[in-house]
Amino acid sequence: MKYLLLIYSSPATWNALSQQERDRVAREHAELDAELIATGELLASEALADPSRSSAVRVRDGVAVHTDGPYAEVKEHLAGFYLVDCDTPERAREIAARIPDARICGAEVRPVMECAGMEM
Repeated sequence: MKYLLLIYSSPATWNALSQQERDRVAREHAELDAELIATGELLASEALADPSRSSAVRVRDGVAVHTDGPYAEVKEHLAGFYLVDCDTPERAREIAARIPDARICGAEVRPVMECAGMEM
């Protein structure tokens, strides 16, 4: 089953880390990526740009309206993700617990819905 492991971050928390700690987080991500590639469980992983570089799009009465900035103002934001394919929810949670950011802010495990009749 596929799981999306959502990585959350807080700019204040991230900015409080030393460069050595940030380098460690990057190194641990690379190591986790390599391991999940080797096991065949990693489908994708990406870091996301700062929310200030995003735009929100809403369609109302057939008209698309877009605004600069994040969808919502929050203390923590979505900073990246892993898309994994593993056998059990327990394994997905085990992987999420190994995401370095889970020690700093947090990670969420969300099953990916199977959509019958849809090919991607």
